[in-house]
Amino acid sequence: MSNIHHHLTDATLLSYSAGNLAEHMSLVVATHLAMCPACRKRMEDMDTIGGIELYAGDTMAVSNDIKDTLFAMLDQPIIMEEIKVADRKSGDSDVPQPLGQFLPDNLQNIQWRNMAPGIKQFPLENVQAGNGTVCLLKIAPGVTIPEHGHGGTELTLILKGSFSDEVGRFKPGDIADLDENTEHQPIADTAEDCICLIATEAPLKFKSLLPKVMQYFVGM
Repeated sequence: MSNIHHHLTDATLLSYSAGNLAEHMSLVVATHLAMCPACRKRMEDMDTIGGIELYAGDTMAVSNDIKDTLFAMLDQPIIMEEIKVADRKSGDSDVPQPLGQFLPDNLQNIQWRNMAPGIKQFPLENVQAGNGTVCLLKIAPGVTIPEHGHGGTELTLILKGSFSDEVGRFKPGDIADLDENTEHQPIADTAEDCICLIATEAPLKFKSLLPKVMQYFVGM
């Protein structure tokens, strides 16, 4: 996908590269990497830098100039061919890998659960999420997710449709990499359902009473 405008932060990529992300967060990151050539290239650069520093730690000191040069590479414009469909999907599936191992072959075959008017979810119950959660959300056109903050990191990857919030507009392949300082109120802003993969480190912090009651029953 060549029209991805919202990417993972360096901090998230570094944590993923070091193996420090929880399983549910790693799933979202890996799925985004399957869709985003730019973040895959940054990931490869970080892995290279990590390997150099690991090797140098036992043999020689790495100068600050070398480190600055290596990290500057991450800021260079990336020109890559669009990822081939076969690389991110299996057969006729519209589900990117590695998410595909937890879902039916096609998004339309998912057995959705009603969450609220215009909002459905599909929990990924086989993925460890600790105190957080990981699920797919299906948001009907024009429907707004109640305003909320976060008790930690929230990763939201768009698979289909789009939504807009205080951060910007997110389309397929875009990822919202948010922390506890972000409050937002996403709205599905096209004529088709918005389907996204969401992982949170802790329960969301809704601003009004009704979403808080709903949260008790659905676990987000």
